[in-house]
Amino acid sequence: MADAQPITKLHVSTNEDEEEILGAQGFQLLNVDLNEGAGKNQVFLWFKKECGMKPVTRIQFSFTNDMKSGLAEAGYELINRDLNAGVGGDHIFLWYFHGSTEFDIPIVSLEVSKDAKQEPALLANGWERLGCDLNRNAGGLYIYLWVKREKPSYICDITASADFHADKQLFELGYTRVDEDTNRAAGGDYIFLWYRRSTDKSKALTALNASTTLQEVANLQAQGFKKLSVNLNKGTTGTKVYVWHMKEGCESQIQSMVLLINPDTWNVYKKEGIIVIEKNLNEGNKGWPMYLAYK
Repeated sequence: MADAQPITKLHVSTNEDEEEILGAQGFQLLNVDLNEGAGKNQVFLWFKKECGMKPVTRIQFSFTNDMKSGLAEAGYELINRDLNAGVGGDHIFLWYFHGSTEFDIPIVSLEVSKDAKQEPALLANGWERLGCDLNRNAGGLYIYLWVKREKPSYICDITASADFHADKQLFELGYTRVDEDTNRAAGGDYIFLWYRRSTDKSKALTALNASTTLQEVANLQAQGFKKLSVNLNKGTTGTKVYVWHMKEGCESQIQSMVLLINPDTWNVYKKEGIIVIEKNLNEGNKGWPMYLAYK
């Protein structure tokens, strides 16, 4: 199967001249405009599958300068093309990595979603949604990049960061950052969730949850959940919000964890049987309402 061959290189075009050059260099086009609904510039993602070359195992995005240093120090390759070229949104850049940890599983296929209704089916078919809205702060559609890996894999570990100091170490330990600030527009610290994947079902997390009250903390502790140490509302005047995880007690294994910022996704996901944790991660402040979902 052609799809089963790993992707080895990525690139981005922001104009017709770049499209011609990348086509001539043997790159394949992912024919979805990453700027759709936001501006005149068409932005496309391109990829190569080369025999004998190292596979791409992780893809990240940066939308602030602070997000870049950890990626660069950990050896990620920057594609120096703004995915929001020609529009007024955040300057978004794509980075990719050829990893060799036990948590690095080659990426064999890419997909882009532009509508909340597309997302549950992709999750059901084993796709993994990357965390950054590629039209972030540009208006237009909510656009997400999805990856399909060489083998089925499961979320085996999650963590959170409240600054950028640990980024290099977390990347080197095999973590993928969910590239959306859980404090978005709330005025606090930059807070990010992270996860690692494993092909070993026995290492998979089995449940996630969140707490916004002391009563919920007590209930989750009693159920055997373990709490992440970072308050997702750190630096704001909002409620203390924590994410919790469990490895025992359920037969199901978590294949994907998604941070939902598009209001259209909340009911769509629930309708399709995907678990949406109905605790606003920006409870008590004026930040973007957002919810964690998993399958």
